[in-house]
Amino acid sequence: MDTITHTLFGLALYGTVDKKNMDKKYKGAYLLTAVGASQIPDIDVISQWWDNAGLYQMWHRGITHSLFLTPVWALLFFILCLLLFKIKDIKLFMLAWLAVFIHDTSDLFNAWGTGYLEPFSNIRLSFGTIPIVDFVIWIIIGASFLFSKRNKLKSPYYFKLAWAFIALHIMVQSTQGFLIYKQYEKNVDQVALSANFIPWSFSVITKKDDKVTIYQDNLFQKKKELYVLQSNENADLDALFTELPEAKTLHEWSPFVVVVDDEDRLGLYDPRFYRNGQSFLFEYIEKKR
Repeated sequence: MDTITHTLFGLALYGTVDKKNMDKKYKGAYLLTAVGASQIPDIDVISQWWDNAGLYQMWHRGITHSLFLTPVWALLFFILCLLLFKIKDIKLFMLAWLAVFIHDTSDLFNAWGTGYLEPFSNIRLSFGTIPIVDFVIWIIIGASFLFSKRNKLKSPYYFKLAWAFIALHIMVQSTQGFLIYKQYEKNVDQVALSANFIPWSFSVITKKDDKVTIYQDNLFQKKKELYVLQSNENADLDALFTELPEAKTLHEWSPFVVVVDDEDRLGLYDPRFYRNGQSFLFEYIEKKR
């Protein structure tokens, strides 16, 4: 998910805490833990500062998003609260653990995926059933904030209710995505999903031999073919990988790619992010004439 959504997740977790008997110091510790732990896995963005090998695409959402690292992050915030606020409360550890778990798990559902099982597996898990920016989630959390302002005594109840609606939304949307996925997988070599910003609407990316086709589909309307892309599967990519390591990383990171080998360029891109004639993730080199 995007940074704003992860921040909202943290604030919504903080909202579930009953704070009526807490002093300012305790509230500060719980706020730091809920919001900070909801963001901490994305600390891997600083790896851009020293990435000279073109590996950032693998580092981002890699080991820092591992399920096995979640208790380590939780312990970090438990220690921070002990040092900064002089508070030793096991509930802070549990809150931090839950916040990190929600961050890592929610990232599984969009097309970018995570290294959820690192270091035991370097496979990027991605369901593609929830957009990276999900306005439905924003609306649900926004509504809980409004209701909590009107009745502060019932504030934790409203935020807990918001989490129930978020879980229901993800379950319904992902179930629809799974059913759509199953409709395609028998007839193609590979298939991937990328949820659209409009709820219950998906881009379905299929690959059969050297042809990649992108459809717009949902369970309630007839599918629409958006793009047909040709991949040059016989292209020699050694020169590309040698000159541009980022291309090799993208090739390993993506479920499948479209290879471009024409008079001007040699490259590849991830078709899940193909919009308006180009992909957001495209690595290529110019051919020398």
